[in-house]
Parts: sequence; C-alpha cells; structure tokens
Amino acid sequence: MVKLIGMLNRFNPVKVLVIGDFMLDTYTTGKVKRVSPESPVCILNVQKEESLAGGAGNVALNLVALGAKVSVIGRLGQDIAGDELKECLEREGVTTDGLVYQKGFKTPVKNRLIADSQQVLRVDFESITALPEGLEEEILQTVPRFLDKVQIIAISDYAKGFLTRTLLQAIIEMARERNIPVIVDPKGDEFSKYNGATIIKPNLSEAYAAARLMFPDPLEKVAKNIFASCSIDTLLITKSEAGIALFHRSGSFQDFPVRSKEVKDVTGAGDTVLATITLALANSLDVKYAVQLANIAAGIAIERMGCARVDLSDLAERLLEFDVENKIFDEEHLYALQQVLKGKRFIVLGVDSRSGMTIDMFRSLRKLAGKDDEKKLIVYVKDDDPCEDFVLMLSSFSEVDFIVLKCESLRSLCDVIHPHQVYMLEGDGKLGLLDHATALLSRMRDPKSHLLRGHT
Repeated sequence: MVKLIGMLNRFNPVKVLVIGDFMLDTYTTGKVKRVSPESPVCILNVQKEESLAGGAGNVALNLVALGAKVSVIGRLGQDIAGDELKECLEREGVTTDGLVYQKGFKTPVKNRLIADSQQVLRVDFESITALPEGLEEEILQTVPRFLDKVQIIAISDYAKGFLTRTLLQAIIEMARERNIPVIVDPKGDEFSKYNGATIIKPNLSEAYAAARLMFPDPLEKVAKNIFASCSIDTLLITKSEAGIALFHRSGSFQDFPVRSKEVKDVTGAGDTVLATITLALANSLDVKYAVQLANIAAGIAIERMGCARVDLSDLAERLLEFDVENKIFDEEHLYALQQVLKGKRFIVLGVDSRSGMTIDMFRSLRKLAGKDDEKKLIVYVKDDDPCEDFVLMLSSFSEVDFIVLKCESLRSLCDVIHPHQVYMLEGDGKLGLLDHATALLSRMRDPKSHLLRGHT
C-alpha cells in the first residue's frame, strides 16, 4: 500500500483562515458557428453564464471541497459583484465576517468566454487600489479573534493592493507568536514582504523574477537567491504541468513531476495546490507528502475547464489508479475508500483465499463486473491472515475495483456506505445472493448459517 493513500485517513475538518485578494470569476459559455459580418471576429452564441468565487475565494472553495472549515479576510467593493462574491462564499459554508467593504473600490471581475470547451478570451474588470490606512488598522484589530480559532493560514496574493507590507508583516508576526503556520502564494518580484512565513509558493516565472535570474539558470540557484533575500523556512516552486520543486533552507531539494491524463486548462491549478498543501500541513503531514498530494490534486485540476475544485474523493480515486496494490484496504486505510465510493453504487463479493484462485471464482468476478459498468466491485477476503499472493493476484484483475481485508473493515465500510448487492462465493463455486453485508459476515464466520436468498 502506497503511503499516500493512508495519509488521507489523517485528514480532519481543520479550521483554516484564508487572507488575500478576492475576486469574482464569471464564465460565459457557448458555441461559435459563424463570423461577424461587422468585423472578422467570431460570434459567441451564449448558452450559459456562471459566477464563482475567484482568487483567494477559489482557494477557500478548494479547502471547503477538501473538508476544511474556512473563514476569510479580504475586501469587497460596494457593488453587485462584491455582493455576488460574498454570496458565493456563504453558499458553500465559508465564514465571511472578515470581508470588509472599501468605498470607491471595485470588486475585481474576470469574465472568461468559452466556446466548445476552449477559452477564447478573458475580459478583466479590475484596478490596483491601495488599502487606506484607516481600513488597514481596522482589519488588523480584527485579526486576533480569527487566529484564536484556526490551525493554519493561507495567504493568496494577487497584487491588487490589499496585502500591504504592513498588513502582511503584522499578520505573519501574530501567527508566529501563536505557532500558526503561514503558507503564502506570492505575487511580484519582492518576497521580503513575506519574511517569517513558513512556506512561500511562487510559480516558475515569479521565482525567477524574485531571484533576479533568467531561464535557463538552474532552479537550485533560484532557490538560493530567494532564501538569501527572504526569511522563510521552505520554498515550493510550481511548474504548471511540469510539477513542483521543493526546497529547504538547509539546501535539500526534491522534484515532484505531475501526473495528469491531459492538460485542458491550468486556470486555478495554483489555488488547488495551495489549498491541498494547507490542508495537509494543518493535519500534521510532512511537507514532502503534502507536496505529493498537491501535485496529484493539480494534475486533476488541469484536466478540467476553469477553476476546478478537487475533493478527497477525487484524490483517493486518482491514487488508486497509480498502483494495483492501492486497491487493497484494511481498517487503517478505509477512510480513503469511503471517500471514493461516495455517491457511487457498489457490489460486495465475499471469498475465501484458502480455496485458491479457481476458474469458478474468475467466472464469478467476470459475471458480477459485467452486470453494470456503473457499479464498483468490492471483493471481501474474509481470512484473518489471507495469502499475500492470492490478494495480489486478485488485485491485478481489471474486474476487481477494490479489495477489503478483515470483517471489521467491511463492517465499518458498510456502516457508512451501503452496498447495492452482496454476494458470497460458495464452496461449490456458485454465487449466493445475500440480504445485506451483515449476513455475509455471519455466513462467512458460520458456513452452516442459512442466510442466502438464492443462487445466481
């Protein structure tokens, strides 16, 4: 079992404070069928319009999707977009008490025009507006009450004028006094304003600019220059579809290539990375495991259009695709399987490894797997100490989606998510259909029990 799948078991609904530049992302989707007679441009026939929280708001929504309880600090304009943005966040359960309205400030809006799943144009309504000193002081006075309730802080800087040096340094200092980690997604080429942060996470171009270097200077030199100019513990450099590079002040370095099926849209992938790392570190995972999980989340995000949200179910399902041994679950790793099966139908088949891999068993697997492509097939191996070779061979079959070991694991799974059908492979090679999972557990403890409804 790969370690990462077990790491998901340690994810709890932690409390996270997201601070930064909030904006409204709008998506205008339609089809292009002709060119305008007025000028040589395409005409987008609009079919759908949608608004979502963007910028730091997208980080907040990604954290909510991963199971975190999120509160936010930021600013809005006294306009329709600001009200809509706040409503988007509150609808998802985000605590918005820390959002302040600034007179004369216009809520940033990014409108993406999408034709046939391809972004053709983005129209931005925004301006860099300084945060007034009076409002800055008001915000700083409210920060302590938020810090008393959170385990980690994520700062999402889009350089719109909200995150002043004074505000950043005061927040980071208050967090350090309380031993609260601070993860920053920076902007610009001056990282000293983030002094004292636990981790900063620039993208490739931002990192080179901050290091005053040009590509193809080695990333190790980039990291060295950033550490020299900025007092931080850890540096993560995101490289879009190329993955993430992890650097420590001590000089150690690791590179994590991303694994994705296809690249559709890298929009919002950085927000997904920030959210996943934040949640992982809040749950006391080592940063190298946090980065690996974030890399997987980013790989999923770039396969989708727009600012996609990746949840624990997505993460767990993708982890299972990387290695057949990831199909095997016991009590320690069951949480990940519960996440994968949310909202899905599944069949349970009970087998005994002591009977060996027989033709009848293989026929049963094929029969159940072919009943309904939408249903997942879970094989429950009832032995307390099943043959390892048997389990590994079973996991290699494409017909088998998951394998559960030991009765308590199956009981725990079925208490949370109920199987659609339950079968048992009899000693004569026939499939017995049972009423429920409890009947399977009882039957396999006592072969003489008569809990079968019939054979198929």
